[in-house]
Amino acid sequence: MGLLWWFSDQPATGMGLPHPWDKGAHFLAYGLLGFLLGVALGDSRSAFFLAAMYGVVDEWHQSHVPGREAFGLDLLADVLGAYLGARWGGRWAVPKAFRP
Repeated sequence: MGLLWWFSDQPATGMGLPHPWDKGAHFLAYGLLGFLLGVALGDSRSAFFLAAMYGVVDEWHQSHVPGREAFGLDLLADVLGAYLGARWGGRWAVPKAFRP
């Protein structure tokens, strides 16, 4: 989350990924976040909610950075990546019977 925040805090220099590759980067980044949260929390719903809400907050934050904008399609890519990552991460979580 800190790395995502740092990337979104960088002012635009015109050197970013071209469209539509930037949406793929959003999807992969939030997919990884959702996956890691799913494994850590053991619950795909909570992991998805946290990752998706972080996407909302991050897009809002990015809208205040000079030269950057918040796009609805970026948020959609964030949410879709978070959903699939959380679903996949929830499958890798330790079963409840084996948790302390």
